[in-house]
Amino acid sequence: MLEFQNVTKRYSESGDALSEVSFALEPGELAFLTGHSGAGKSTLLRLIPVIERPTRGKIVLDGQPINRLTQREIPFLRRKLGLIFQDYRLLHDRTVFDNVALPLAIAGYSPVEIGRRVRAALDKVGLLRKEKRYPKGLSGGEQQRVGIARAIVHKPPVILADEPTGNLDPELSAEIMGLFREFNAVGVTLLIATHDLGLISRMACRRLRLHQGRLLEGG
Repeated sequence: MLEFQNVTKRYSESGDALSEVSFALEPGELAFLTGHSGAGKSTLLRLIPVIERPTRGKIVLDGQPINRLTQREIPFLRRKLGLIFQDYRLLHDRTVFDNVALPLAIAGYSPVEIGRRVRAALDKVGLLRKEKRYPKGLSGGEQQRVGIARAIVHKPPVILADEPTGNLDPELSAEIMGLFREFNAVGVTLLIATHDLGLISRMACRRLRLHQGRLLEGG
């Protein structure tokens, strides 16, 4: 499903953010990406949707090498991915419904199909009754749930989450991880970057540990 083959990412001003990273995730696998601040977790996640490109090495998603995709091809790749961020990245001048609908609108779905899928996604994260609210009127946990609904509304086979519980208290973090478990139970592949080692230990899933850009565990 997802494979990194000797991937290096170098920045001219700071050197290697990732160095010779190799691992593979099987379809339907749930894995955690861990490491200290600056270890390279966010850089690794940004390479998968081609927000950035590797300096060397090869990345394969669902059998497709993604290193050399053209700008025109990248949106089609991203339809296979659900992206969840620590800072939510919601549009504050749009309602909850419109935030979740955005990927479908960009992809050209009909209004009827958009309505059906958005409400199903909001129901899944427990926010169906707040579809007309604006993000500023929601708690941090609710905003993260909107971000999750937006990530799953187009039913991607792969979800990438960058510190999705970093701003949440332990109870809310457990609830969010419970949602991820539910997605994984129906075959979705998940790669979750987190520094919460206690949460990882309770989940008992595979761990990919980065240190100074090198993969020390789980490859």
